Amino acid sequence: MARYEHLPIYLKAMEMGVYLDTVVRNFSRYHKYTIGQDLRDLSRNIIKLIIRANSSVHKTESLFDLVQHCEMLKTMLFFAKETKAFQNFNSFQYATGLAVLLCKQSEGWLQSSKKSQNHQLPSKAGR
Repeated sequence: MARYEHLPIYLKAMEMGVYLDTVVRNFSRYHKYTIGQDLRDLSRNIIKLIIRANSSVHKTESLFDLVQHCEMLKTMLFFAKETKAFQNFNSFQYATGLAVLLCKQSEGWLQSSKKSQNHQLPSKAGR
C-alpha cells in the first residue's frame, strides 16, 4: 500500500476533518445532528478517498469521486452558513478556505492523473 501521510492534500483533509469535528460541537442541537453530521461524514469520506486514490493503480475514478465529495463539502458549508449553523463568520471562513484548497488540490491531482494516463497508453500506429 502506498504511503499517503506525507501528501499535502491528505494533511489538509485531516486538518479539515479535525476542524469540522471541533466546530460542529458548537452547532445548535438541531444543526449538530443534521448538517453537522453531513459535514463530518463528508470530511471523513474525503480522507478515505485520498487514501484509496493514492494506493490505486487506476486513480481516475477515485479522484473523480474525490473531486465530487470536495465540491459537496464546499456546498454544504455554504448551506450551513445560510441556515446559521455556524456560531461566527470566522469559523465558516476558515472552513471554506480549507474546502476551496481541497477542491483545487483534488482537481489538480485528477488532471495530472489524466495526463499521465494518456501518456502511458500504447500507440497502435503501424499495426
